[in-house]
This record gives sequence, C-alpha cells and structure tokens, in this order.
Amino acid sequence: MNEPLTLELLAFPKAVPEVRRTVREHLGASCPEVQLCVSELLTNVINHVGEGTPVTLRLIRTADGRTRVELTDSDPHAWLIARHPDEDDETGRGLLLLDAIARRWGVWLTPAGKTVWCELGVDAPGYTGGSAPHT
Repeated sequence: MNEPLTLELLAFPKAVPEVRRTVREHLGASCPEVQLCVSELLTNVINHVGEGTPVTLRLIRTADGRTRVELTDSDPHAWLIARHPDEDDETGRGLLLLDAIARRWGVWLTPAGKTVWCELGVDAPGYTGGSAPHT
C-alpha cells in the first residue's frame, strides 16, 4: 500500500521537473495529468508569489478513489485568476489547463497562506491506499 506523498521544498524552476519525476516514481506509473497539475501549481507559485517560496506538495488518494494534488504556500494574497490569453500570448494558460484536466479544483485561504488543490478522476493513475481529503 502506498502512503500519501508529502514534499516540502522551495519553489524554484529547477524543482518543477524534479517534482514531476518524484510524483511519477511515487505513483509507479505514467501519470501525465497528475504531473501537469503539479507543474502548473508549482509554476504559479514561482511566477506569482516568487522564486524560493517555501511550499508543501501533497498527493493523496481520496476515499472515493480520486487523486488529489494540494500545494500550500504562505501568501494568502496572491489570488488565482484564470486568464483568457490571446493566441499569441506565451503565458496565462495554466489554470485553463488545470480546469480542463481536473474534475474540480479550488483554493483554501487561511491567515497563514493558501492551499490550491485539484482532483483527478478515479481513472487517473494513483495508488491503492492513502487518506481522505482534508475538509
């Protein structure tokens, strides 16, 4: 039985491929949708909160079989806004991708920061054990 994955790291661009690789190794299977969600959430912190921000990534299998990704940072003020970029814009598609891939996603705000989370369907690669989502 695989346990939930929890990583505490600093949000630097070089961490993105390392975290994708760690997620794939943890799940033990090809998981492009999960890896894309992790990449987009971490890249949002780098671009909008700042490089070097301490973050916590959690990968959880929910009680109903979904794969849940959570990324927590300490900035409650950097709010996520889905943009609608022009076709020539080089950025601004991350949350649109997340919205297209995830069954649902959201943000929890606390005085100490925020957690951005998303859930992928039961057909997403995951693991057989783990815990229920935080509510």
